[in-house]
Amino acid sequence: MSAIKQQVEQWIRAEIRDIAAYHVPAAGELIKLDAMENPYTWPEAMLEEWQRRVGEIPVNRYPDPAATALTVELRRAMGVPDEMGVMLGNGSDEIIQILALALGGPKRVVLAPEPSFVMYRMIAAFSSLEYVGVPLNADFSLDLAAMEQAIQQYDPAVIYLAYPNNPTGNLFAEADIEAIIRAANGLVVVDEAYHAFADRSFMSRLGEFDNLLVMRTVSKLGLAGLRLGLLAGPSEWLNEFDKVRLPYNINVLTQAAATFALQHIDVLNGQTRLIREERRRLFSEMARVDGLTLYPSAANFILFRVPAGRANAIFDGIKERGVLIKNMRASEGPLADCLRVTVGTPAENDAFLAALRAVL
Repeated sequence: MSAIKQQVEQWIRAEIRDIAAYHVPAAGELIKLDAMENPYTWPEAMLEEWQRRVGEIPVNRYPDPAATALTVELRRAMGVPDEMGVMLGNGSDEIIQILALALGGPKRVVLAPEPSFVMYRMIAAFSSLEYVGVPLNADFSLDLAAMEQAIQQYDPAVIYLAYPNNPTGNLFAEADIEAIIRAANGLVVVDEAYHAFADRSFMSRLGEFDNLLVMRTVSKLGLAGLRLGLLAGPSEWLNEFDKVRLPYNINVLTQAAATFALQHIDVLNGQTRLIREERRRLFSEMARVDGLTLYPSAANFILFRVPAGRANAIFDGIKERGVLIKNMRASEGPLADCLRVTVGTPAENDAFLAALRAVL
């Protein structure tokens, strides 16, 4: 063993050495339908106005540490109740990390259903928290009895419930979420990253439960490049989390761009409507392809299962035809033989459908 290898093993925590870095494949010239992005850009007039404003941003100065103007627009656009607090993060990933730092401690547990957003598990490992995953039912609904048993056994500091769930796309039953909130001594964070594509939300119910927080991101609205997340809930919680937030975590360009975009929320909402319409069309067309099992989605992607043992070949065949989707890379378990496609523009979706039909 080399000297540097010995030093790495001496100083890097074992739980970090044992995990793989989060890998994002480069799309190159491929049609990119693997990352749940909004495929639409801003209208020309809106872009021109934004470019004019960029020249006025004082990049030599630190950003507003409270992101005051942006927070006002986020409250309005996201429907945050007036009496609730708001904390912003550099994407929802940073918010999850902030919660881990604030809630961490010996034998503290993070709990979430599985499969779900991988960063719940990864950030728990980064933060030396124990992570407990509770398997979903075969139809990807919550196993409420198993969740309640895990809550009783582990008394988690925080429970994450993605709503709609990633990577399955479904909405958990509202009554099941309510039961989990009531059963939990610790926090329950309802992660509404895909709220724009669903017809359900817990945002208006903030304050009804002392331990309920709602997390959102602007990424799926078409602002993924800005890296901006939001946590809303009782100020008693958020004031404590804000002590862990690094100063100036929302840079001046993100603050200015997100504020500007949210002042044009009608444009973003119009794009969301187009994506929802395409989701329905894409699902309908995929349902006509023999050999696929499709899972209903309230998000901007569709999870589907292909014939056993063929996921890698089908993924590669679609990629060879110019379209990049997501390979769940599971040979067993609930995501065995599953692939996931982001809903793109009509032309992008047609290219995917043609590639899918060709390889099947």
